[in-house]
Amino acid sequence: MVRIFIAIDIEDPVLLSRIVRMRDAVVATGVPMKPVETENLHITLRFIGEVPVGTVDAVKDVLSTLSFDEFRIVLHGLGAFPSPARPRVVWVGVSEGWEELRRIRDTIEKGLRSIGIPGERQDFHPHITLARIKGSRGISKLIRLLEEYSDYDFGETVVRSVRLKKSTLTRRGPIYETLMEVKAR
Repeated sequence: MVRIFIAIDIEDPVLLSRIVRMRDAVVATGVPMKPVETENLHITLRFIGEVPVGTVDAVKDVLSTLSFDEFRIVLHGLGAFPSPARPRVVWVGVSEGWEELRRIRDTIEKGLRSIGIPGERQDFHPHITLARIKGSRGISKLIRLLEEYSDYDFGETVVRSVRLKKSTLTRRGPIYETLMEVKAR
């Protein structure tokens, strides 16, 4: 079995440094959490999960039909699921380019269903996860930070590729490996 997902990596070093500084500010609130490692920061288009090795080739076939032009995304706002008042997952949002992300994701979703992978139950909200909250100690500091940076402009980047990633879970956190890359036209 292989754990896989489809994502867009954040590769612009300036943008990545802004995201990392914000992640570190979230960690500095002292709330118990699991922050995302710098090398693992990405926008998930579709988490697939554990699949047999043979299914990976079928997913690659689906992705090989994906076609898109380069497009710009703007990263804007610090937020949380299920809400800033009850944070469980802290994220950076996407304010521009989400329509194209949704189009790509819908194309992928359709292809995955055609090979027997059940459809996603949740709505698609493109974001970059910074941390997963594990407790409520000091949560008011985190809530204040979320309020203060809810309208923060992180910057923009151009999406040039979509990647199929393998996730190997370890005690130190997941290790991601790119299995396939689909480049923009």
